[in-house]
Parts: sequence; C-alpha cells; structure tokens
Amino acid sequence: MKVLVTGVKGQLGYDVVNELTKRGIEAVGVDIQEMDITDAASVEKVIGEAAPDAVVHCAAYTAVDAAEDNVEICRKVNADGTQNIANVCKKLDCKMVYISTDYVFDGEGTRPWEPEDERHPLNVYGQTKYEGELAVQNTLEKYFIVRISWVFGVNGKNFIKTMLNLGKTHDHLTVVNDQFGSPTYTYDLARLLVDMVLTDKYGIYHATNEGICNWYEFACEIFRQAGMKVEVAPVPASDESQATGEQPHEQSQADRERIRKASFLAGCVREISERNPVNRFCVSRKITGNTSGSGIGNGTAPILANVHHRAFKRDGVQSIQIE
Repeated sequence: MKVLVTGVKGQLGYDVVNELTKRGIEAVGVDIQEMDITDAASVEKVIGEAAPDAVVHCAAYTAVDAAEDNVEICRKVNADGTQNIANVCKKLDCKMVYISTDYVFDGEGTRPWEPEDERHPLNVYGQTKYEGELAVQNTLEKYFIVRISWVFGVNGKNFIKTMLNLGKTHDHLTVVNDQFGSPTYTYDLARLLVDMVLTDKYGIYHATNEGICNWYEFACEIFRQAGMKVEVAPVPASDESQATGEQPHEQSQADRERIRKASFLAGCVREISERNPVNRFCVSRKITGNTSGSGIGNGTAPILANVHHRAFKRDGVQSIQIE
C-alpha cells in the first residue's frame, strides 16, 4: 500500500508519515514546496505521479484569528485545496482522509457533539473547514472525515510550545479557565489514522485523546511536568484582555459536570522541550473513532470526541483497544 500525506512539515502530517513508515507502509510526504494544494494542476501532477492508494490530507490554513482578515487565502487552502485533492482522488479511485475540526460546530449545547450533528461554524476558519468537508462528501464515496481538536506534537506550533516559551520569560501568566477540550497528541492520533486508512469503514469521525481540562489546567500541568516555576492565574474568557498566550474560542463540549482535570501529559512536555522521544505518552492515551453510519465505535463524547480509544482492523473486527 502507498499513502500520500499532505502537510508533512506540520505536527500531524509528520507523525502520520512516521507511523506509516514504522509499519512498513510506503509513505509519500509532501508540503507546499512539493505540491501547492491551491493549484489544481500541481495537485493532479504530484498525486497522479505518486499513484497512492490513499491520501491523508493534513495540510490546512489553521491560523484561526488571522483567518478573519485573510478570508480569501483561508478559503483557497481549506476549501478549494481540499476540492482539488478530492477531484484527483476520485479520478484515481483512491481513499481520502480529510482532517477537519470542532470549529465546524458553534460550541453551544448541553450534550456531546455527534458526527452527524448539524454544523454551524462561527468563524472563517470553521466555515472553510466545513466547506472542505462538503467538498469531500460531494465528490467521493471512499472518504474519512476526521474532526479533531486541541492537537499538539513535536513539530509545528501548539499550546504546549507557547506556554513553555512564555514560561522562560514570565514568572506569572493568566490563562482562561472556562474553555474546555481534550488535548490530543499527534503521535496517538497518527496511529488511529493509519489504522483507519487500512479499512473501508468510511464515514465521519470524531477523535481526541481521553480526558478533559480547561486551558488553565492544561497550562498548570505543562509547567508542572516541565519543572518550571511559573504562577498561573485563571481568568474567564470574557476577560481576554488579561489572558496570556493562545486563547482559542469556546470549544465544542457539553456536560461540564463531567469535566475533570486530566493528567495526560507525562513525557510529552519533556519530548517537546528536550526533543527526546518517549515510548508512552499519557495516562489516558485512548482515542476513539466515532462515526455516523459505519457502526464503528461505541459511546458518545462529553466534548467533540472524548470517548474510548479504538482502532480498526482489516479482518472485519469493528474496533479493538490499542495499548
């Protein structure tokens, strides 16, 4: 099997290529230097020459705030670029995995978001990712749409790196404490995506690491495990003028009575700060694919996809727990 991965220089694409290679699967990693996804001719040439059995599309315009001022380029990358890739996948009759986001929802409600729930994006980034989902759904039959949230890894920018960098120059930080989510390690997510692409269990999935926290709790745990003495003060999102660092919008989540502090960063902070690989990531390193229509996965999520870690097998077994 051969799999082409877009956005290989990003945190998720990098880990997906590594996971494919580790399993002996031929991986072709490309970034903008090799293939400009907004250029239909470039996409057709590169993917056509590679002739993959599947494409894992990780590349995206992910600067949420900047997207509000750069609507055209954001749409060109997230919607038009995705359409270009879907068109070639259809022509080659190959599978496509499209990485989407919880930003396709409005973050309101009192129950977990299900994959089939109606999408109501509130910002440009969410709207263009929604349009990318439609491009995939309207073009292909052999597709996986995987919505993720709060991802972090060794490559690329993320909240952990932001906090570690700020901690070097600040003794005191304020971080919002009323936005909740499930931080998700790209190493774990990559394993799920590779398991998934080996099957034909197509559909829409939600996937995150297990455990829920708010940004304040996340920051405190980062500094604790990094051994950095930084005082972190909680502030509400409504007082963003006092908040420090990245302050994402209210994430899609529901029953806050179920929210608990999750200590799931063991080793990862060290890996990111020291670039030393670790064998295990977290206490709760379970990921679930929860899809509409395919029958894979069981249970619902207290937020976007915070259910139990499942993987997919070729032999028809719907799900198995990965350790």
